[in-house]
Amino acid sequence: MKILLTGNTGQVGYELERSLQGLGEIVAVDRTRMDLANLDQVREVIRAVRPQLIVNPAAYTAVDKAESEPELAYRVNAEAPALMAAEARALGAALVHYSTDYVFDGQSPEARVETDPVAPLNVYGASKLAGEQAIAASGVPHLIFRTSWVYGMRGKNFLLTMLRLAKERGELRIVDDQHGAPTWSRTIADTTALILAQARAGGAGWWSENGGIYHLSSQGRTTWCGFTAAILEEAGIACKLVAITTDQYPLPAARPRYSALDSNRLQERFVRLPAWRDALRLCLR
Repeated sequence: MKILLTGNTGQVGYELERSLQGLGEIVAVDRTRMDLANLDQVREVIRAVRPQLIVNPAAYTAVDKAESEPELAYRVNAEAPALMAAEARALGAALVHYSTDYVFDGQSPEARVETDPVAPLNVYGASKLAGEQAIAASGVPHLIFRTSWVYGMRGKNFLLTMLRLAKERGELRIVDDQHGAPTWSRTIADTTALILAQARAGGAGWWSENGGIYHLSSQGRTTWCGFTAAILEEAGIACKLVAITTDQYPLPAARPRYSALDSNRLQERFVRLPAWRDALRLCLR
């Protein structure tokens, strides 16, 4: 099986290039070779590689910046995945794509299941939802994994920012009224690889029986302040932590207050997922 992997220098893409080893021939491309903002280039690369599977973790993820450049966010997060889906279907290939907890409005304190109504609060979430809908409408065999609060030891993410700021400052003021599940990029990659191994063993009918949207996030939930407290404790860094409200830290893009995802559907069908604190400990180790 030939696998086209996008965004291999990003948090999730880097881990996927490692985790997918052994499942097939991996053709990994970064933004210089396949820029999702350049739809002609996306089409050209897919037609040149002719993969049996496209795995697309690449995305526009600048949540606040998306408010001021929605056209670019939609091109990368909606139009490019739609094009990938169309090209994959023409090749008889399948598509794995990643989405976000931000497709929900976060009004309910309950963890969201895949069939709950979607109502994104910001451009980023709306663009990711449009990508989901385009893939589903294309008829291509697909898996869409919604995940949340992604972090890792490379790139730009909350974990690395907190580690840096805690060493530079004596005090951190962190939002404590937004709830979700921090998810290690390696958890996402390893889970994807385990599921795709099942798909390879499952034969031709596997995708029609198992395709669709799944929630893929670590188990449990916390707040950004609680996540920070765990980071400092696990890293052994002493720093004063002050809990604040969302209103005390205004940003251009609105965030859902409750964006925990219920991953039971994925766990019942495929594989168990770790508790967020256990994954954080392994990541820092």
